[in-house]
Amino acid sequence: MRKTKAVEDSWVPVWEEEFAFPLTVPEIAVLRVEVHEQDVNEDDFGGQTALPVAELRPGIRAVPLFDHKGLKFKSVKVLMSFEFA
Repeated sequence: MRKTKAVEDSWVPVWEEEFAFPLTVPEIAVLRVEVHEQDVNEDDFGGQTALPVAELRPGIRAVPLFDHKGLKFKSVKVLMSFEFA
């Protein structure tokens, strides 16, 4: 599990952080992404997604987010870049 730094007061947050995950069985690995809005007193859930690693392709992707029930948010996406070594 990896966690990015919090981005303060930005309508369009940019993290620009890289993470490397060594995989032993990539055929069954899943990348789970969870987004939170961090307030002073609360940590509000913003959305989540789960991506099968075997289906990921290199490059920049607009990844949709889903609520706690698995319903897709209409216009909420996270822009992610994937690289494989």
